[in-house]
Amino acid sequence: MNLFAKSSTSISGEVVCPGDKSISQRALILGSILNEDISIEGFLNGEDPISTANALNAIGSSITVNGTSVSIKKRHIPFKKPTTEVDLGNSGTGMRLMMGLISSLDIEATLIGDESLTKRPMLRMANPLNDMGASISCNEGKPPVKIYPGKILDNFIYEMPIASAQVKSGIILSALAANKSVTVIEKHPTRNHTERMISHFHGNIETAAYEAGNKIIYTPSKLIPSKSYRVVGDFSSAAFLIVAGLIAKESNIVIKNVGLNPTRCGLIDILKSMGGFIEIKNEKVISYEEVGDIHVKTSPLKGVSISGDVIPNIIDEIPILSIAAAFAEGETSISDAEELRVKESDRLQAISDGLIKINVSHQLYNDGIKITGSSQDIVGSAEIDSHGDHRIAMSFLIASLRSTSGVFVKDCKNIFTSFPHFIDVMKTLGIDVDER
Repeated sequence: MNLFAKSSTSISGEVVCPGDKSISQRALILGSILNEDISIEGFLNGEDPISTANALNAIGSSITVNGTSVSIKKRHIPFKKPTTEVDLGNSGTGMRLMMGLISSLDIEATLIGDESLTKRPMLRMANPLNDMGASISCNEGKPPVKIYPGKILDNFIYEMPIASAQVKSGIILSALAANKSVTVIEKHPTRNHTERMISHFHGNIETAAYEAGNKIIYTPSKLIPSKSYRVVGDFSSAAFLIVAGLIAKESNIVIKNVGLNPTRCGLIDILKSMGGFIEIKNEKVISYEEVGDIHVKTSPLKGVSISGDVIPNIIDEIPILSIAAAFAEGETSISDAEELRVKESDRLQAISDGLIKINVSHQLYNDGIKITGSSQDIVGSAEIDSHGDHRIAMSFLIASLRSTSGVFVKDCKNIFTSFPHFIDVMKTLGIDVDER
């Protein structure tokens, strides 16, 4: 699917942020481990969470998805060996979290994915799980992933060599499902949705400051289900709308129900430091997660330098941050972001390829990019290859707000993995996006 976004001079209105993809997937897995009747509201009915739901059903869960509502029924038998390969589609999060769960279940399973997922590194998850007592093999470090019955160790301690909430969560989920204690040490704080969700269900998990990062300790405990779990809005999806509001020539928008977990929303501070007008309203806590409405107006932006500890916090938002940088006066330097090389695409290269097409001066590095922006519009039309990456596709469609003739983006079908109603939301704000 190819999309064309026409040039728009003015955007306005209120939109509701879709449910958080990462939280939706974790809620499915923890809800299945709970093994009680539970409902999930605000669920992201996108391709990635649906792939995770199907994977869980393949090993014996009873999950029914109805729009943004999910019902998980109590199982009366243990998890079982799947009858076929378990397909996680495009979801790297789903595959890594399922590796953690299945490794502790004393069953055999083979996890596969689409062409993009088959290229993504899985040893970062398999190696610590194997050290923990699991039995997992990969195809030259990549999917398919074969999981065999293992014996998860108690009191396992793992110091993470890279900042990865997925790896951290996979290890914790493995220990939780095996009823074992585990300690994970992270050098830099990462997303803590798993820890918060376990706390929501009254599990015994503690996080303490440790040097520059955290020490997370899970101790076996009986999880207590609540009648329902509500998923807050996905900040990574809201990020596209925030930047749209900042770079549009005339804008006044409100994005409602945005998750504001401090380990996720570092982009707000960066955009404010660039001169962006961003207001947070109606703040509250839902299911152990902060949430609020975000008010954004057109703002003149200036370049900044970004590196170090903030990078894991904004890793998914760097593609859209690059679009903000393209229309900011001066240089924006992003470094320590080599993790972008192993996402759904090589995102650093994909960002660079797109910036070339819209004539934005920049320098590409192994671990980052330096962008020399300006307040000038994109002259003429541009044709962008998304490389099948949803965040690249959405980022350059937003760039159309500062084009004279619109932006054409190829291979956009994976937008539906994380933001299934992206086109409708764009049109609500006044951005004309059509399939070509």
